[in-house]
Order: sequence, then C-alpha cells, then structure tokens
Amino acid sequence: MISFNYETDFILEDEAAFENWISRVIASESKELGEISYIFCDDEYLHKINVEYLNHDTLTDIISFDYSEGKILQGDIFISIERVRDNAKDFSVSFEEELKRVMIHGVLHYCGYKDKSEADEKRMRAKEDEKVLMFHVEH
Repeated sequence: MISFNYETDFILEDEAAFENWISRVIASESKELGEISYIFCDDEYLHKINVEYLNHDTLTDIISFDYSEGKILQGDIFISIERVRDNAKDFSVSFEEELKRVMIHGVLHYCGYKDKSEADEKRMRAKEDEKVLMFHVEH
C-alpha cells in the first residue's frame, strides 16, 4: 500500500498513476510492496526532522526512514516540495521530473542502492533515470 500525505499546500496530481508506477518499479527490482508513506512538506518541516532524528542541521529534499524486511519494502519518505522546486531550477529540469526522481530515490534506497561514494552515486543516478522513464510506460 502506498499513501500520500500532505503537510504543505502541494497536492500530487493523479495519485493512482504514481502508485502504479512505484509498484512497477518495486516489482522491477524483484521486491514486494509493503507500506510506503510519502509525506510532502516544506523546508521547515523537513529541516526539523533532519535535526531531530538525524542530527543534521541542513536543508534537504528527501529523508527516508526504511522499515523494510527482506524483500518487502516499507517506510516513510518525507519530501520538501520547496527543495524540489529549487533543485529543478538549479538542474534545469521540470518540477515534475525532479519530483519523480526524488520520489523514486527513496524507493531505490529501500531496494539497497546507496549514494555515499562516487561510484554508488553514479549507479543511483542511472537507476533513477531508468525508473523515471518507467513512469510513462504502462504495463
């Protein structure tokens, strides 16, 4: 089950399309969907979580808490809509494309992909590209 929660004035258009896409991405990695909650918020909300739970006094676009067990993916994914908007401008991509990338980034972490080293980050980016393209492909 995938749920979408809103702590800011943003609303995801066509939740069903996103749910379908995320489910297909999870299946494409030979994993199973447990419960994943997306929480869309603003910088202040996410900064507070970053400080409180991770001891990081910085702004970020995403924080994911992974409760996965084996092949069953579960967790909470917090996304700052403000950060996604700013990053989209910085990277010269549409807000929608950057949002999809960030949304799937959290799921890829649950699948075991890391992004701390340069090699891991390169692999993560390639996986993000691959999975974002899947949004437009119906199966």
